[in-house]
Amino acid sequence: MNKILVLYYSRYGATTEMAQIIARGIETHPDCQARIRTVPPVSTVCEASEDDIPAEGPPYATLDDLRECAALVLGSPTRFGNMAAPLKYFIDSTSSLWLGGELAGKPAAVFTSTSSMHGGQETTLLSMMLPLIHHGMLLMGLPYTESELLTTDSGGTPYGPSHLAGSDSKRPLSDEEKHLCTALGKRIADTTSRLSRPVS
Repeated sequence: MNKILVLYYSRYGATTEMAQIIARGIETHPDCQARIRTVPPVSTVCEASEDDIPAEGPPYATLDDLRECAALVLGSPTRFGNMAAPLKYFIDSTSSLWLGGELAGKPAAVFTSTSSMHGGQETTLLSMMLPLIHHGMLLMGLPYTESELLTTDSGGTPYGPSHLAGSDSKRPLSDEEKHLCTALGKRIADTTSRLSRPVS
């Protein structure tokens, strides 16, 4: 069974919902299982630390979750066109995996949520891709065979699924956004399964 890590940070819940839909897409494949993980918020007080187990939601990610995964899907809300600090903080702690080449050759994809249509969706997705490239991962997006990319007036990019959350962060995911999240889950699961098959 190929374990695909869906690792994200969410503040208001939209990125969490996207992660869950992507995970369901992954688990439509008989050879793949989704493992959902999150990261704790970054404290403005350097001495403060979060409990090892969150009060609610999925467990916090560890380096072993990355080490053991067959593929990775990374998600974050937008922060000024970049990934959120808690996710960046965790990614910055992965030097030991980089030194060992432990993520090299594994498929990876990204997703995001923003409060406005032009709030940096694509730059945030690209910012999450950069460390994955340094790790030697195989980046995947969404092809235009997903017709929702041509018709959506909410979120959705070829770089990965996105969501338009609205200024109050309460706008629900549109049908197109949900479809693209599911499509990404299915696509990365199919690719991961193909790569895991022995060469005859």
